[in-house]
Amino acid sequence: MLEIRDISFSYTDHPVIKDVSFNVDKGQHITIIGESGCGKSTLLKLIYGLYDLDAGNIFFDDNQILGPKYNLIPGADFIKYLAQDFGLMPFTTVAENVGSFLSNVYSDKKQERVSELLDMVEMTEFANVKTRYLSGGQQQRVALAKVLALEPKVLLLDEPFSQVDAFRTNNLRRKIFQYLKDNEITCIVATHDASDVLSFSDQTIVMRHGEIIAHKTPHEVYNYPQNKYVASLFGDINEIPENFLKSSGDKNKLVLIYPHQLKVTTQSLLAVTVRKSYFKGNHYLIEAQSEFGILYFEHGTSLQKNMLTYLIH
Repeated sequence: MLEIRDISFSYTDHPVIKDVSFNVDKGQHITIIGESGCGKSTLLKLIYGLYDLDAGNIFFDDNQILGPKYNLIPGADFIKYLAQDFGLMPFTTVAENVGSFLSNVYSDKKQERVSELLDMVEMTEFANVKTRYLSGGQQQRVALAKVLALEPKVLLLDEPFSQVDAFRTNNLRRKIFQYLKDNEITCIVATHDASDVLSFSDQTIVMRHGEIIAHKTPHEVYNYPQNKYVASLFGDINEIPENFLKSSGDKNKLVLIYPHQLKVTTQSLLAVTVRKSYFKGNHYLIEAQSEFGILYFEHGTSLQKNMLTYLIH
């Protein structure tokens, strides 16, 4: 359905996107994750047609997506793109913003659609409030409703929940992504939030310095990270010499281990000294000193500072 073929792009002499290629099937959800400045947002803009490519091609159902050199108004009409600045009209109401893409010919149907979308993003009570008076998180929820109004074939979301209240984010994610699946809307999300990656995507693309360094299922990317950079996108990560984990291990081989994969035991090769305990709600994250540096592990209770502890994997 959507095909990105060997595309490259630069704002100046320095390339921002380098030989990127991947395909997206109809209704598939792709998450792009990576550090700030890795090219995630630029890639979405290129797919939408906001910039002209330096090299390569982008096709949707065999129709080429072209940039502003070829279009008076940049942006493909079958794609909706939600940027980080939301693109709302500040002096009109929430309902008017959401319904701005809808025809006025059938006013009853328009109102019904606007009401449905506002209910989805939990903004019904603000329908008649001008968007300039809303918080950043509220504006983001309105913007989500607006891009869904005409049910695009492809939806591009750039950090779509970054400003939404933490207590509301999980429920909103579930509603939005289930709606997209039910309506077979292809979705590509650029994010730094691991929750968007692990729970809601079919495929995960990891970017660094404008290049794709991994393209796998969320399960594969998380459980079998190819390097520390990939693993660190999902939280704290330890690099532990293999010989500290097993007697026949290689001291020059580093093993990537998440904090939850380390457990306290009575005796092992991996001895550490507790430095700090951080309360995380249902567990504590323990910072400890080892022979090879600082590492982190999870424990059910706080541990006393300077306590000698043994860990196993």
